[in-house]
Amino acid sequence: MKIGFIGIGVMGHSMASHLLAAGNEVYVYNRTKSKADQIVEKGAIWRDTPKAVAESADVIFSIVGYPQDVEEIYYGENGIFTAEVKGKILVDMTTSTPSLAEKIAHTAMQKGASALDAPVSGGDLGAKNATLTIMVGGTQSAYEKVLPLFKIIGKSYALHGGPGKGQHTKMANQIMIAGTMTGMTEMLVYAKSANLDLTKVIETVGGGSAANWSLANYAPRILKEDYTPGFFVKHFIKDLKIALAEAEKMEIDLPATKEATRLYELLAKMGYENDGTQALIKLWWGN
Repeated sequence: MKIGFIGIGVMGHSMASHLLAAGNEVYVYNRTKSKADQIVEKGAIWRDTPKAVAESADVIFSIVGYPQDVEEIYYGENGIFTAEVKGKILVDMTTSTPSLAEKIAHTAMQKGASALDAPVSGGDLGAKNATLTIMVGGTQSAYEKVLPLFKIIGKSYALHGGPGKGQHTKMANQIMIAGTMTGMTEMLVYAKSANLDLTKVIETVGGGSAANWSLANYAPRILKEDYTPGFFVKHFIKDLKIALAEAEKMEIDLPATKEATRLYELLAKMGYENDGTQALIKLWWGN
């Protein structure tokens, strides 16, 4: 299959590599071309613009940083929608706004194409190990056509409804992650202050009812002082702000999510916006 992939970053590189390794013809674009050098060496085909990617492929994936980046690659000069996309399927895997997902789906329909919003969870490890959770919004027919590709890059995938519902599901996911990250961080702060063996605590707590993904994957990184981004602090703040904005539209209050957002914004102000989300511990433990 001819596949386009726009956004060869922490997540996109691994995801596009899996699709390439599965025998697909993969066309790639990234704003910083050098980040795509490695996958091009593996056999991916470089294209100079999102438009050129869309013209070359039948299914076009994208995963970029922010909603404004999604707007640019779809609606900007030489964007996806400046190409002839009739009969193609557009799959945006960026964590973005439900309203933008709905807009893209509407434009795609007008142009004879299909669009899915399909944000993912699992971080860099999930992307590398092809174990991502993929949350999808769009039509059943488009979902079924792309499902074989989702199975290459993920281990859990579900269609949650029409356009925008994938993004809403991702917001629910991020609300939950906010709680597990703050809980995991405060657990470590408490255990250290009580002079406990942190490795033993992680093993014990992780074997009981408090077990969770953040504890299993990020607590060991913290003990190694590894703050490389499986998921950037700045992107998590973006996600939490989207969740809070959507909650406000629905007239619901999310106080714990508001507090997590405040803490991560404080962390970013300290200069750690490009660290991984596990860097939250630096609010207590410094450098």
